[in-house]
Amino acid sequence: MIQLNNISFSFKKGEPLFNDLNWSLQPGKTYGLLGLNGAGKTSLFNIISGMLFPSDGACTFDGNVVRNRNPQFLSELFIVPEQFELPAMSGDQYTQLHAPFYPRFDEQLMERSLSELQVNSKKKISELSFGQQKKFLLSFALATRTKLLLLDEPTNGMDIPSKSQFRKLQASLNQPDRCTVISTHQVRDLGSMIDHVTILKDGKIIFNHSLDEIFEHLSFIKTESDQPDKFIYSEEVLGGLHTIQPFKDGAGNEFDLELLFNGVIQQPEQINKQFNGGE
Repeated sequence: MIQLNNISFSFKKGEPLFNDLNWSLQPGKTYGLLGLNGAGKTSLFNIISGMLFPSDGACTFDGNVVRNRNPQFLSELFIVPEQFELPAMSGDQYTQLHAPFYPRFDEQLMERSLSELQVNSKKKISELSFGQQKKFLLSFALATRTKLLLLDEPTNGMDIPSKSQFRKLQASLNQPDRCTVISTHQVRDLGSMIDHVTILKDGKIIFNHSLDEIFEHLSFIKTESDQPDKFIYSEEVLGGLHTIQPFKDGAGNEFDLELLFNGVIQQPEQINKQFNGGE
């Protein structure tokens, strides 16, 4: 679906942000794009959506170059940016105006999302709180049923119950043709929403594996034992350590995305070699 081939990009008079970056995104998958602030997540979203142009390489959607931003591509893309400004109209008016651009727009899903996230579409969206505006835009995004959905820090500004409700809503949808990419540095918010983990650091993809691959090669084990030579990475928790270890058949595997993220950021080579036979 989306293919980034040998992407290089830099802002004017700046150091290269991406250099020879490659990434493939497939339909039916939900990718977690993780990274510290400044890692390049938002810029990568802008390249994928055709709003930034790489200096070398190409990004394609179903074989078509996205920088051309042709109508067919735009009707299959929806992006929820981290920062946005919505017009002074009601949610219903916004939907009536913008829904026709998306050929598979699902009005029933829109109504369900607004109801579950407790958003009043009769009110002017510009007068809603930032959290309520975010929930309205996420509801619209889900309802577009585009093939590609990009969510940049989707849970920023939302309270804890709303975050939980959005995760349940997103996970409940049957979307075999949709590729969803969720970018965030708030790793805890993603745990149950993704099936693939991609981690950026300093403009490079340093980890890129499905959850199935992760469970085949790593074990996440809480232990009281202090034997660091057996651990790839560990953090102190109440009552002992939460560790990443080479896969152990039958071991209690309590997957922790935040632990994995911290481990990859600090020990990328040690963790990645587990996916290459431990070599």
